Amino acid sequence: MTQSPLVFDRARLAANFAKREGQSDFVTDLVLADLGDRLAPVTREFPKALVIGPDPRLLPDGAHSANGPIKFEKASTLLDVDGFAHVDPEHLRLPASDYDLIVSLLDLQTVNDVPGFLENLRRHIAPDGLLIAAAIGGRTLSELRDAFLAADVEILGGVSPRVAPMIDVRDAGSLLQRAGFALPVTDLETHMVRYRTPLALFDELRALGVTNPLAGRDTRLMTPRHLMRAAEIYTERYSDPDSKVRASLEILWLSGWSPHDSQQKPLKPGSAQTSLRDALRDKSEG
Repeated sequence: MTQSPLVFDRARLAANFAKREGQSDFVTDLVLADLGDRLAPVTREFPKALVIGPDPRLLPDGAHSANGPIKFEKASTLLDVDGFAHVDPEHLRLPASDYDLIVSLLDLQTVNDVPGFLENLRRHIAPDGLLIAAAIGGRTLSELRDAFLAADVEILGGVSPRVAPMIDVRDAGSLLQRAGFALPVTDLETHMVRYRTPLALFDELRALGVTNPLAGRDTRLMTPRHLMRAAEIYTERYSDPDSKVRASLEILWLSGWSPHDSQQKPLKPGSAQTSLRDALRDKSEG
């Protein structure tokens, strides 16, 4: 079996998250509000539900579907906090293997083996059970990536990995299918966040505990000159007329069902009763 490449330094991530001491942040708040909106119309009861994420102190106690309240068990994939289950996403062993619902919040962008993680989640979901996952999308912080790339080339004569790779929405559906989920659905929530200066953005990223978690990062300390040049380039390229700078934030949502015989199946090739030509005839003959 091929071992997944080591992309993230999870020990560094855990140390960064531990410094936050359970402080909430606007990204998690957006995700939690969106989760509530996504579960509210689902006409299903989930008597056995689990929510997992890097920091269990930020995870919700429950939610509501159209059929009533959902009470969550909680597990952490990053921090070992008293009173909560701590699980290793690279070698996943959850407290049970028959959950009706598993919700993964902001885990996928810090896991080295995303396909393996999704497949292991499916193995812990009962037939016809649901997975909902939220992750940071592929174009998040594209402005920051561009500014540091330009500063690296100018000052170092080359580039250094500084912003973590993230999942592109075009790949998300195939990841779910590869993991064995039925009826996969993916979509993207896009936000534009604005800051007074690039340095204010840098400070917030440090406070969120997400500064350069890459295993292959350059371990040399960044000089003030280098940092300020990146900030200057950021300002030159991504300032609005009021002098504030913008930063892209994408939240990628994935959902899929553990396979079951009762689920809707796609039609077999050649079994359609109406041809595409007939369906389009009004348009072509009008």
